[in-house]
Amino acid sequence: MRVIQFREALREAMNEEMRLDPNVFLMGEEVAEYNGAYKVSQGMLEEFGAKRVIDTPIAELGFAGIGVGAAMNGLRPVIEFMTFNFSLVAIDQVINAAAKMYQMSGGQFNIPMVFRGPTGSAGQLGAQHSQAFENWFANCPGLKVVVPSNPYDAKGLLKTAIRDNDPVIFMESEQMYGEKGEVPEEEYLIPIGKADIKREGTDVTIVSFGKIMKVALGAAEELAKEGISCEVIDLRTVRPIDYDTVIESVKKTNRMVVVEEAWPLASISTEITYMVQKNAFDYLDAPIRRICTQDTPLGYAPTFVEEFLPNVERTVKAIKEVMYR
Repeated sequence: MRVIQFREALREAMNEEMRLDPNVFLMGEEVAEYNGAYKVSQGMLEEFGAKRVIDTPIAELGFAGIGVGAAMNGLRPVIEFMTFNFSLVAIDQVINAAAKMYQMSGGQFNIPMVFRGPTGSAGQLGAQHSQAFENWFANCPGLKVVVPSNPYDAKGLLKTAIRDNDPVIFMESEQMYGEKGEVPEEEYLIPIGKADIKREGTDVTIVSFGKIMKVALGAAEELAKEGISCEVIDLRTVRPIDYDTVIESVKKTNRMVVVEEAWPLASISTEITYMVQKNAFDYLDAPIRRICTQDTPLGYAPTFVEEFLPNVERTVKAIKEVMYR
C-alpha cells in the first residue's frame, strides 16, 4: 500500500469530495494563492478555481458566518481555521449558529459544513497559540467533533465529515501534517463515532486520540518490554464518543489510563472516567488514572513545553501505578 503524508491525505479527501459534489467548497485564510498555511490545499486553486477555493481576510467570525449561511442555502462549505486558537474569534457562529440552527428552525435547515484546522500545541508558540479545544466543542450539542491521529483515519473521516448533514469540527495537528502512513488509493469512508483498537492487550486499557496517540502507543511499547500488555484505543471522535468499545475493553483488562492534551478540568478524560465508573465499576481493579497537560497556560521556553505535555514517562508511571507495580 502506498505511503503519503497526513496533509496529502486531507487534500485527497477534499479533492475527491469536491469532484463528486459541486456544492463542496473550501474557504479560509491563505487556502488558495498560498496553497494553505500548511500546504494542505496545495494545487486546489488550480483545479477548482477561485469560486470554490476562496481566500479570506483575517476575519474568522466573518467567514465562519458566511459558511453557515452557505450551508443553510444548500452548499457544503469546508471552513479552514489557520489554527483552532483563532476559532475563539468565530465561536459565536460555530456555537450559536451552526450548532443550533437545525433545532431552532424546527428541522428546516441542515448545516452540512466542516470547520477544520490544527489544534493543540506545536512547540514554542506561546500561551495563545498552544491550546486544545476538543472538549470545549464536544460540550456543545449539535456539533460532531473528530480528532484523527494518522493519515488513513484523517482521509476516511474527513470524507465522511464533508458528506455529513450536521456541522463537524475536524481537529488536526500542525505537528502531524508531515507524518506519513499507509492510505489506500481506492475510496473508503470511516464512520464518525466509532473508536479503533490500535493495539490489543490484556492488562490495562489506554485511551487517547489525536497526536497524543503517539504517547499512548509509545508507552505500550515500553511496557511490553516488561511483560505488561496494553490495549490502546484511539477514540477518533470525541462527540459522539464510542463508550461501548472503551467499556468492553475495561471489562477485559480491569484497568484504565486516559491520556490527552487538555487541561484536566472538564476534559474528555473526565467524561470517559465518569462513564466507565458508572457502567463498569465492578470490573475495575484500580482507580482510573488520567494524564493531562499541566493546569496552566503553556509557556514559551522548551523546558515549559516538555513539562506541560503528556509524555511516555508520565504515562508509563501511571500505568504501573494502576498495575500496582
